[in-house]
Amino acid sequence: MKYSGFLKEHSPALMWALRVTDWLVLVLSCWLAMAIAIDTWTFHRIYTIGAIVASLASFSIYPFFSIYRAWRGATKLEEVRALFLGWTALFAVLALLAVFSKTSHDYSRLWFGTWYLIGLVGLIGSRFLLRSLLSFIRENGLNTRSVVIIGAGELGQRVATTLKMESWTGLNVVGFFDDDENVSLATFVRDIPLLGRVDDCPEYLHRNKVDQVWICLPLSREEEMRTLFQRVDDVPVDLRFVPDIFGFQLLNHSITEIAGLPVIDLSASPMDGIHRVVKAVEDRVLAAIILVLISPLLVGIAVAVRLTSPGPAVFKQRRYGINGEEIKVYKFRSMTTQDNGTEVKQAQKGDARITPFGAFLRRTSLDELPQFFNVLQGRMSIVGPRPHAVAHNEQYKGLIGGYMKRHLVKPGITGWAQINGWRGETDTLDKMEKRVEFDLYYIENWSVWFDLKIIFLTVFKGFLHKNAY
Repeated sequence: MKYSGFLKEHSPALMWALRVTDWLVLVLSCWLAMAIAIDTWTFHRIYTIGAIVASLASFSIYPFFSIYRAWRGATKLEEVRALFLGWTALFAVLALLAVFSKTSHDYSRLWFGTWYLIGLVGLIGSRFLLRSLLSFIRENGLNTRSVVIIGAGELGQRVATTLKMESWTGLNVVGFFDDDENVSLATFVRDIPLLGRVDDCPEYLHRNKVDQVWICLPLSREEEMRTLFQRVDDVPVDLRFVPDIFGFQLLNHSITEIAGLPVIDLSASPMDGIHRVVKAVEDRVLAAIILVLISPLLVGIAVAVRLTSPGPAVFKQRRYGINGEEIKVYKFRSMTTQDNGTEVKQAQKGDARITPFGAFLRRTSLDELPQFFNVLQGRMSIVGPRPHAVAHNEQYKGLIGGYMKRHLVKPGITGWAQINGWRGETDTLDKMEKRVEFDLYYIENWSVWFDLKIIFLTVFKGFLHKNAY
């Protein structure tokens, strides 16, 4: 069957075109930088080696930043962010290779900086040019597909509404098929006509040009779907099944293939594979730098804690870490007691257990600083859901849906919930629910960029807060 469009979703040809274009941008920007910085249009041997190394490194580095994902529907800012991070990471790797191989003196720093700037502009410009070309193609009807939806229920209506709103997909819903006896053929659902009963669909497909059939029926109608598959087997259309999973509380949901088996992830940790490595490197590098910078402050606070109240300077509390495993979290002691059992009372405003110096530490969040050692140990992250006492976890996991999904990632020193004001005492269930809501949003939308944003905002919003006591 001939399609009205020639670019399929996630087309391998399109992905290879992007890779080739990005490579050309890399080489041409290198060449242009030489003309500007070194006043030559001829590739010297050392610069040729640099371009080759950069090309090989880009093939490995770019995929880490999802540069070759399908960008249809994504915002320009999202794509620019990925391109910026990928290009910058490439040049960081090139700089490190030059230092470790002791060849940095062979290259012009002006050429290197010029190459970075020209290449970044060229990379972003080429992607915007491609976006404009694809938009022109779709606006002229050259990259669209007609879709009929089997099932006009809640799921089918949701799918149709989404496809209408997300016009960038190029998928045009021409009608529904449904067996609801109370619905006449003159009915329009979401401004889309009902074309007939489910049994009428095969005949319609034979008589009309349709590219795709989306089946949006509940799983209980499995036998009906099986029959439909058999009846449309001789019609050259794409069949797609939309599972009704929207009633679940989803987290990082996706469809993957494992050992040739299609698997739907309903709830999964984003810290898997290369993401786990990136997060670990990010945490340890930043934690090491921060600890070096704040080491005098740590010593001063430790001495002050010991001098102002009896007891150890550092308090170790049992908390849950990733996958619900128990860990010990370090804090500067701010109370006269060290509750760490099955019942832990949250700090309240004017709490008699808090020492005078401890109150200052808690208001400024300085009591949390020893947790950077937890980060170096690999028990915590700089950014993530704040770890709760074991007793509090046991209390809330049965009261709040999805509460334990916070433990799909490592707990953090700061987090998205804290930046948005959901910190301190949770004296009502609503407050804890909001904290969990923001924690799950962070897990769902994790990226290195998001982490850096939270760290930056912590400087201005995270240390001092009215709920910190």
